Amino acid sequence: MNPAIAHDRAALTQALKKQAMELGFTACGVAKANAVAALHANALSHWIGNGRHAGMDYMARHRDKRLDPRLLMEGCRSIVCVAMNYYPAERLGSTQLQFAYYAYGKDYHELMRTKLNELLAYAQGLAPAHGRAFCDTAPVLERYWAQQAGIGWAGRNTQLILPKGGSYFFLGELFLDIELDYDTPMLSRCGTCRACIDACPMQAITAAGLDANRCLSYLTIENKGSIPPKAACRMGNRIYGCDECQKACPWNRFAQPTAIRELQPSEAFLRMTPGNWAQLTESTYRTLFRQSAVKRAKYQGLMRNIAACRKGKGE
Repeated sequence: MNPAIAHDRAALTQALKKQAMELGFTACGVAKANAVAALHANALSHWIGNGRHAGMDYMARHRDKRLDPRLLMEGCRSIVCVAMNYYPAERLGSTQLQFAYYAYGKDYHELMRTKLNELLAYAQGLAPAHGRAFCDTAPVLERYWAQQAGIGWAGRNTQLILPKGGSYFFLGELFLDIELDYDTPMLSRCGTCRACIDACPMQAITAAGLDANRCLSYLTIENKGSIPPKAACRMGNRIYGCDECQKACPWNRFAQPTAIRELQPSEAFLRMTPGNWAQLTESTYRTLFRQSAVKRAKYQGLMRNIAACRKGKGE
């Protein structure tokens, strides 16, 4: 423990933010752990109540913990929110079958959790703190807390947008049982822009929020059933996820390629042709996507997507 910093909230907060940057995170902010504001809690209940979470039943579970982080970790006082850039320097060509950029590299869950635990260990070396690290692995409203921590705002496409950074970022949280200096929540800067709404192939972004039932990202990744014919006709070359709302977002003109080695696509992945994908074997799939988030859809799910894509194009 560092006695000079342990009881100085400002110095401790700044030390944690500095260390977060050194670990490879792009942004770091801190929010006070409280119950989620009623406006956001009611919006979540309405979204789930109207079935817009589609088959993601886990979104409806543990709602009490999702709406109050202090129930997820006893004694939680501070939520340290971080963002990690995943925007790829080299991308698949327009004639190739497309994957969401986040899936180009290795599975972000392990990478983020490892770095967050390193940040936790650093915090514990400065002050008597207990904590838990999360990255899309628990009932945490990640974008809500990132906005409360002042690192960005939730756009109309529900993606967190960083000013002069864009939205190609993984989010993670470190829950701590110590008081820190808290950042000012960031207000939306979307204004009257409708770029993401107009760009969505399935009109999934509505005034009531994102309707996952229509979203190509949901349909090609989380969805365990078949691809609806209407979606197959609008898939284009997209076989795993869909970045169209992000590509259209004006804030992503600020996106810079990530320098993180683990998030770079492999040469084998970048060389894949539509013919290669049509003949993909399970063995090649395992080689291509070892330690990859693409494994969430499994081999059968990816082949389902490829078949739907080809059918949608009349092949």
